[in-house]
Amino acid sequence: MSSAVDEIKARIDIVDLITESGVHLKRSGRNYSGFCPFHDNKRTPSFAVWPETGTWYCFGECHEGGDIFKYVMKKEGMDFKEALEYLAQKAGVKLEDYRRESPQKKERFEHLRALLEDAVLYFHNQLLHNDAGAAALTYLREKRGLRPETIEAFGLGYAPSGWDNMQRHFTARGYTEEELLAVGLVRPRKSGGYYDTFRHRVMIPIRDARGQMAGFGARALAEDEAAKYINSPQTDLFNKSALLYGLDRARKAIRKAGEAIVVEGYMDVIGLHQAGYENAVAPMGTALTETQLRLLKRYSRRIILSLDPDEAGRKAILKGLDAARSAFAETPDDAFNSRALLRYESRFKADLRVVTLPDNLDPDELVLQDEALWRDLLAQARPIVQYVMETLVADQNIEDPKIKSEVARRVLPLIDEVVDPVEQAAYRQRLARLLGLDESVLLAYHAPAQPVKRWARPRQPSDRRQSLARQEEAASRAAARPARSEQMEVFILSALYNHPPLYFEVNNALQFAGLDGLAHQDFSSGLHQQALALLVDALEQIESEPRDYILSQGEPILLAYVKPWLDTDISSADLRQLLKEVYRTILQLRRLRLDVGIRQMRQAQTMTETAAQTNWLQDLTDQLAQRAKLDRALSRAPFEKDDET
Repeated sequence: MSSAVDEIKARIDIVDLITESGVHLKRSGRNYSGFCPFHDNKRTPSFAVWPETGTWYCFGECHEGGDIFKYVMKKEGMDFKEALEYLAQKAGVKLEDYRRESPQKKERFEHLRALLEDAVLYFHNQLLHNDAGAAALTYLREKRGLRPETIEAFGLGYAPSGWDNMQRHFTARGYTEEELLAVGLVRPRKSGGYYDTFRHRVMIPIRDARGQMAGFGARALAEDEAAKYINSPQTDLFNKSALLYGLDRARKAIRKAGEAIVVEGYMDVIGLHQAGYENAVAPMGTALTETQLRLLKRYSRRIILSLDPDEAGRKAILKGLDAARSAFAETPDDAFNSRALLRYESRFKADLRVVTLPDNLDPDELVLQDEALWRDLLAQARPIVQYVMETLVADQNIEDPKIKSEVARRVLPLIDEVVDPVEQAAYRQRLARLLGLDESVLLAYHAPAQPVKRWARPRQPSDRRQSLARQEEAASRAAARPARSEQMEVFILSALYNHPPLYFEVNNALQFAGLDGLAHQDFSSGLHQQALALLVDALEQIESEPRDYILSQGEPILLAYVKPWLDTDISSADLRQLLKEVYRTILQLRRLRLDVGIRQMRQAQTMTETAAQTNWLQDLTDQLAQRAKLDRALSRAPFEKDDET
């Protein structure tokens, strides 16, 4: 399970947060700039915001930056605990629901992911080197048109027929039946024991956005199978409402193309990637969820939904139009909930569009048969409201007054969901033309209430119930590996907490190299900054042992986070080697941060006026010099002499 800090960052858009605080931001490419709210300067914008990384920086007088927590702490004069509570309330996150993963739990997750990686290799080998996999290989190559390199790149495989292949193969490799159950490779029998979840199916590995294995999708080869596609069951690692198939491979392409394509199936994604449309992803056979859209909006706010044009899909659209008015309402069989999508669009400031495919063709089939037509369809993708109104009037006798009334009854509430008044007016005019009516008739037919953002109004009891349901959905997400910088921060602090005297030795080594000692600026997380401060306080006092001081003086939230480090048994490790690793990790962390800062400064030069670039050039020069100093320190081995003596 992700930490509360991660969950809050996922839910709160840094651009929205800063804009709501009164800062006017101007977009420049994927980034934003404006006047810094922390010092008096209304001539030259020096404040930059990077939505993809969720960070900000002032290149002017402040020379300071950070994440949403650092912004609130500085803007409101709060400490980290206060900022955490404030942002948790704003994001609808219940702090008591979140606890830091223990080292034992983290180790278990890594072991289960290793099991899933072994399963990928097993299924892939069954596909390519087992006679039983020939039918699956023929299906992929001939029916789906996949090339060998595509099959290899996506790790496609084959699950052989039988009931105990998983148990026999993986227990022989040292895994337990309980572990196979934990990742969804087997299911329990009512009479006792287990049986294979996947049998005689094409196997499709499903990874999270960082490329970590989460589970499998499986396509039946037998025509009489009741379910053509099945997924891994819900596990600690696999939560289908929080995953998008192909996102690990599509992230860079989405950024480059400036848009994401959402299709319905795994094979659609694979076929589109093979054809060069690597910005395609797919939900896990369900309606697109808020969590999935949050994932996508990190890379692009323009999202194209590619929908099946069949009659079932059209019925789902009509059902979505009559869905309950609760924000983000969904039902399991709604493939397209127009109300929910419009609210997503407004909330995320996204541009959601819809493309309908020709009859009886999936995206991967269309791109193989007529790539030019696929390109044209993407270029002609329509906004949601326009798509719905045109779908409703298709094949209808629009001269029939009752049909006109029915279409108006269904579409006008959707138009009211649109926040932008210009868009509202344009859609109403378009609907009037489609129905052959004067616009004034539509205005009189359905007088809209004053536009109100439902998520910003005072919460009523029913709203709280809806919010709780959304929180519970978010809380069930699979664990995600921390970013590289966060992993490095955790390693440094966990080592120092377990062996506090290392703090003094590593600072001596840093100072010997002409570098500043370890300080709160080395940590991007406010929680980690608080952890370092508590450790330093514990070392500077003399009344009690550092561990006892930490346990008695630490704030409850902070203590829950750092206590596993105190309990981790690494005392048998070579302390000299550990000191080397901590020292090098600090240098590498600083260099990583400098690389990000240097890259952002170079990007920011295109976002500001020439007058501001002079100051930023000096900042850039200073950071390049600092990086060179770190490189020199990394090339040396300051503890080697001690080791030899």
